[in-house]
Amino acid sequence: MDKESLQMRCKSLLSLPLLFLLSSCSSGYDFKQSHNYSKRIKFLVMHYTAIDYEKSERVLVEKGGLSAHYLVPESQDPSYGERELQVLQLVKEQDRAWHAGNSYWQGRSDLNDHSIGIEVVNVPSCSDRAPSMEPEIATIEYGAEPFCVFPDYDPKQIELLIALSQDILARNPDIGPTQVVGHADIAPGRKLDPGPRFPWYQLYKAGVGAWYQQQDVEYYWRHFSAAPPSVAVIQQALADYGYGIAVTARLDQQTLDVLKAFQTHFLPWQVNAQADAKTAAVLFALLKRYKSKKADKNFALYQELAEQPQEFAALGHEQLYIEYPQRDVSSRVDVNNKYQFKSYRRRGEIIIDNINAERAEILINGETINIARPLKTGHSYRYSLARRTRDGVNTLHIKSVFPEDAKLSIRIPAPELKTKQGAIDFAAVDALIQSEVEQGFPGAVLGVVHKGELVKLSAYGYARVNQGEGSLPAQPMTEDTLFDIASNTKMFATNLALMHLVSQGRLDINKPISHYLAEYTGQGREVRLVKDLLTHSAGYPAVVDFHRADNHLGKPFYSLNSERTKQLLIRGVPFEMMREQRHLYSDVDYMLLGVLIERITKMPLDAYVESRLFAPLGLNTLVFNPLQKGFIPSQIAATEIEGNTRGGRVHFEGVRDHVLQGEVHDEKAFYSLAGVAGHAGLFADVQGVAKLTQLLLNRGSYGEVQLIRPEVVDQFIKPRARDESYGLGWRRAGNGARKWHFGPYASPRAYGHTGWTGTVTVIDPEYDLAIVLFTNARHSQVTGSQSDYRFKGKEFETGKYGSVITRVYEAILAR
Repeated sequence: MDKESLQMRCKSLLSLPLLFLLSSCSSGYDFKQSHNYSKRIKFLVMHYTAIDYEKSERVLVEKGGLSAHYLVPESQDPSYGERELQVLQLVKEQDRAWHAGNSYWQGRSDLNDHSIGIEVVNVPSCSDRAPSMEPEIATIEYGAEPFCVFPDYDPKQIELLIALSQDILARNPDIGPTQVVGHADIAPGRKLDPGPRFPWYQLYKAGVGAWYQQQDVEYYWRHFSAAPPSVAVIQQALADYGYGIAVTARLDQQTLDVLKAFQTHFLPWQVNAQADAKTAAVLFALLKRYKSKKADKNFALYQELAEQPQEFAALGHEQLYIEYPQRDVSSRVDVNNKYQFKSYRRRGEIIIDNINAERAEILINGETINIARPLKTGHSYRYSLARRTRDGVNTLHIKSVFPEDAKLSIRIPAPELKTKQGAIDFAAVDALIQSEVEQGFPGAVLGVVHKGELVKLSAYGYARVNQGEGSLPAQPMTEDTLFDIASNTKMFATNLALMHLVSQGRLDINKPISHYLAEYTGQGREVRLVKDLLTHSAGYPAVVDFHRADNHLGKPFYSLNSERTKQLLIRGVPFEMMREQRHLYSDVDYMLLGVLIERITKMPLDAYVESRLFAPLGLNTLVFNPLQKGFIPSQIAATEIEGNTRGGRVHFEGVRDHVLQGEVHDEKAFYSLAGVAGHAGLFADVQGVAKLTQLLLNRGSYGEVQLIRPEVVDQFIKPRARDESYGLGWRRAGNGARKWHFGPYASPRAYGHTGWTGTVTVIDPEYDLAIVLFTNARHSQVTGSQSDYRFKGKEFETGKYGSVITRVYEAILAR
């Protein structure tokens, strides 16, 4: 029967039951396209397999396993052979592949029903800490992180992937830019593929997927860096973009998981799971480009919340902010409208925000600066002060403003750290460290800040040494190597956070600890003040080994759970002496201060310092748990060679015995506090910490960011009456009391800290000088007896600090 006859026959049968019609005439209906329909395929989902091609094909094809629509091989995969790379189709696009699992994106769940899945072969290098299960199950079903490190994707493979994706998008017009996603996007917390090495931006440039416009990021960044959006606003924006996230106004686990997935996709160089201003700016820029109404709605909510009265004092954005006319006018005429600020010769700028002045005469160091005449109402002006500034204290005088009732404001940003090497001869320092590297010292990075300039940044030796046959090759130290800075965490994370909170009026160190931790009661806890913890005079023992069942306080104080450990710190750890009996340097003090910060800020310690302190300064290399935030071991200096065993001399259940590289060394931080603690856990590079030392030398400001009020800096570095080697947390030179740390030339005003892994910092306002020496001295052989042992690296002068510090001072003083 021909087609025309079949159509006539079907028309004559319209009165018959529908089922009969469907069975008899399915290919012969008249067709008229309805406007009210859409394609089944809405999403394109990218995955990695984490196993080689042969295993990937087997897992994705055999019964009872997973599947995907396409599999993309990689070059130089022995299991693929020397064939020319070619995409393998495993499931027809109109059929349902089992690749997404429990998933959600843009209002739809169970995305297997609505998506095409592409698996891309990407084989990791895994440590012996991987789960004890078959690789193909562990890596695909459960993900390999944090146990595996993934390489860059193969360029030829990505060319194939782009061509395939373009072809899929051409056939499936309902897949828009924001519907091209990674497995991590649709299943955050459960999946991280295709990982931070996946070239999303390259795909976007080829017309596959979404990306943001830089001018939009900068627009939102200007707002968010001054007043970060609330967690609730960020959660709503993430939900509006497509993520499955509930708005709880808390930085809870679901939010951390989604933030990590978002950063892995759009900020792969900053995977820290923090709700910082940069992440929010990128998120809003994406909404602006692809969902502009959602962006406007969320930004309006942000502005509404930002305008509400804060519970704490907002900090300024500069070292000097002046409103004219002056509010408190003195009867001593010559003291009015005169100010000081810090700058350096041939540097600095002034910002004039004019309200309604027509003219103004402003003097810098007694010289009138040239500004616009007349001034425009409501206009902002920026002028360089390079021709008039000098090193150190500079003066500003608002001599006159016309008309008399006119108003304006003046801002002067704080100095930022500039790089200028070669002006000072550090040959003696270099000779000392280099000679010791040749004798077996592992490695170091040295940074020297002097008068606003990074006058030295040098790397020596190895970040990881070769331990013999079968081990990884030696890894050279580089200037941007990250270090486990150990107890320098106390200063450059915990102390900075405390100083920030005091500056905002959210913390009073003279109040009882129980004012902030209500359950901190009993056994004399009520009389302990916050400052007692800062001065190590609360009476706590030097250490409690929560990670060991045989710790000196007994089995009740054994904890491998962060929340349990924090409760033991608050309620359980007994005192060994009376309050203020003497200074006893104690990790417990700073572990408890870390908990206090979390209680005040309602944020995890790492989230707070990374998003509220480091991010405004552009520091994305200062992180806790770096291996969970986009860094790889080769970027980090190794510490102990045989884990926490001291060369096989220490044993406890679960002890690590592999080379530590990217895992915090401190046992209490690693085992009992999930890598985030007030006393240890921060990883940092020398240049990043050097920027923080400049912030402190500026007395709390850096560029147009103020994190700490000047008087709070002064309060924390001031010597204690009973022992001038102590400030509030900071250790001080103390007129030679700590010569091994600060050397013989440090001024009495010098302060800093040390870290067990081999790190030392010195900040000396008298010389406008800071020294940051990071070493991996503990990455060396352990010698001695079972109970009396030593690290070889600590027997070198570089590992003892004082000689290097002394030679740096001598180079500066000889200038």
